[in-house]
Amino acid sequence: MFKKFIITIIYALPIFASDSLLNVNEKYLSNLKQLTFGGLNAEAYYSQNGNQIIYQATKGNLKCDQIFIMDYDGKNEFLISTGKGRTTCGYFIPGTDRIVFSSTHFASDDCLPDADRSQGYVWAVFDEYDIYSIKTDGTDLQRLTSTIGYDAECTVSPNGKKIIFTSARDQDLELYEMNIDGTNQKRLTFTKGYDGGAFYSSDGKQIIYRAHHPSNIEDQKLGEELLKKELVKPSKMELFLMKNDGSNNRQLTFNGAANFAPFFTPDGKRVIFSSNVNDTTGYNFDLFIIDTTGNNLKQITFTNGFDGFPMISPDGKKIIFASSRGAKSRREINIFTADIKLNSKN
Repeated sequence: MFKKFIITIIYALPIFASDSLLNVNEKYLSNLKQLTFGGLNAEAYYSQNGNQIIYQATKGNLKCDQIFIMDYDGKNEFLISTGKGRTTCGYFIPGTDRIVFSSTHFASDDCLPDADRSQGYVWAVFDEYDIYSIKTDGTDLQRLTSTIGYDAECTVSPNGKKIIFTSARDQDLELYEMNIDGTNQKRLTFTKGYDGGAFYSSDGKQIIYRAHHPSNIEDQKLGEELLKKELVKPSKMELFLMKNDGSNNRQLTFNGAANFAPFFTPDGKRVIFSSNVNDTTGYNFDLFIIDTTGNNLKQITFTNGFDGFPMISPDGKKIIFASSRGAKSRREINIFTADIKLNSKN
């Protein structure tokens, strides 16, 4: 759901490499291709074989996000969610013909209202969100969660057996895991504050996620009051790692910025993510990569505006991400792919 960063971005004119939308400093990327054109498109993820992409978008006549699937080259796009309510966080279930996503359609056919920005820069974490599974032909919709409180930000383990997600069912935003059919739901994190946006490593043994844990009583009280209003304030988030059972939890970044959308490289030794750490205004997000030891931080993108939601393809050769580069309006974000060259020496 957290493409809401992009709504308030103030765009500046980037310096492009010749005949492309690549910045001259983006040395790890090549062969950049734009897959969507117009609207708000984000959270794009490859299928296990890399042949398809699932993503969320508000475009055309849509008033809020729905989930779409398209081929790896942007062709044969189709709507996979119900077209009702507000949706977020679509993800393929490996080894099956199904996907998971979160939606408010059970509560209302219409879009729920946007977050009340009189509270400052906040995201909405609607209680009406629940997690669903559906076949990629649009049949056999199954509801997997039905607790009171936000259930969203779902992704799936590489073996297709587990779903990790964020829930407010215990009056705090924590990470939970469940079987692929919704059974055996259990809590994995227990620190006060927001924990979310989790992904498994390619071997399923590690989990990477973003979090904001209050550092003082005032911060904690603010978070609690916002959550009562179904809101969360995302201006400061760090990345955390843990084992797939929730043990050995440790902090990966310590920069005080808004770090989000972390994803493991295929070998599980590094994490690529989006951050505004180098921008004093807080609006310019770029992609970075860091070792799971916390060392060797490197910047991957340098284009002004928004670069976020990176995912490395299963074969390690491609990257997919959402970006405002080349946008024709302030509210336009598109999906891009590129070849990425990362090795142990760079």
